[in-house]
Amino acid sequence: MMPHSDIKETFLHIIRLGIGTEAPESSKDFVIPGDFNWNDIQSLAEKQGLAAVFLDGIGKLPETQRPPKVLLLQWIGDTLQHYEYRFKQCQKTLGEMAGFYHRHGYKMMVLKGYSCCLDWPTPEHRPVGDIDMWQFGKQKEADALLESLESAVPGDQKFKKIKIDRSHHHHTVFHWRGFMVENHYDFINVHHHKSNVEFEAILKQLGQDDSNSVELIVDSLESLESGEKKVEKAKVYLPSPNLHALFLLKHTMNHFAAERIYLRQILDWGFFVKAHGKDVNWDFVIEVLERFNMREMFNILNAICIEDFGFESGIFPDMKYSPSMKEKVLNEILSPQFGDLPKTLLPRVSFKIRRWFGSTWKHKLCYNDSLWSALWSGIKNHLLKPSSI
Repeated sequence: MMPHSDIKETFLHIIRLGIGTEAPESSKDFVIPGDFNWNDIQSLAEKQGLAAVFLDGIGKLPETQRPPKVLLLQWIGDTLQHYEYRFKQCQKTLGEMAGFYHRHGYKMMVLKGYSCCLDWPTPEHRPVGDIDMWQFGKQKEADALLESLESAVPGDQKFKKIKIDRSHHHHTVFHWRGFMVENHYDFINVHHHKSNVEFEAILKQLGQDDSNSVELIVDSLESLESGEKKVEKAKVYLPSPNLHALFLLKHTMNHFAAERIYLRQILDWGFFVKAHGKDVNWDFVIEVLERFNMREMFNILNAICIEDFGFESGIFPDMKYSPSMKEKVLNEILSPQFGDLPKTLLPRVSFKIRRWFGSTWKHKLCYNDSLWSALWSGIKNHLLKPSSI
């Protein structure tokens, strides 16, 4: 069900306050209905991955417009602490992983997730989930090394032997310190659409750039030789601006066409453009988007950033878009036509067929493949990896 207009407008107003694109003074003229259901809007924030930003925005509302104090304190306890703790654990885990790979001669680039967090006004208020990484074409060798060791962390007897799951398309999967890690050998699933093969070649070429990085502290490890504590820093590579732009857009559009996306992903794009737009070769990026029929959806994402999230229009390339289509996309993000996948096989298959035919309008916004070519690619994709059904 589409959120009531009062909930939608109030939600977007509070999010703009939370990310700093709207001045707190604007709330003086913004009236929140007296019978407003705060639980409904907080639930919407959670679903969209914006619970922490939502609380940031509430903190900028006049006291008379805020939810009851008891409710607010409960949200703070349930949300902010979880977000901030998870972010710190992610940083710690990334430093530890990068340190391990560096000691064995491998580089580690972080995709999405943490690299997006760094562009947000408060990085720890963007949710972090899985860790996606790219090892500059050395994924197979790095996985084999990791799998051969009894412990990836020197002197850590509690660190269990890591098992590599190779049943997925375009990445392997393993777990490190409670985080699921997706180690990409391809940036995108080349079996999902025929056009993805050509797009992947562009991403792989851009993926050789190792000129962007941050250093993270590796937790103090006990030296096996001396028994002394030491502090080391490890380099974590980040995508170049051109790679990050194309990968974020492609990943977002793939998920939008196939399933759904969240407003958090739109904010990832907006904050990326704000932080790195001046370093993007927009002529190159837009030429690629036009070649793969992604320009219209690109324009719509930009329009949502400007009109609904309050980003400055000048940081985005000039655009033309259909206002009605932009609203259709936004409403689909807020309240998708198709919900969660059933758990049993036959209902899942039936659901996916209905969702595919019901989402053809989204496919036309995101791909240049014909619908029948895409259907066959999807069937082949599932046949190659039955676990994906």
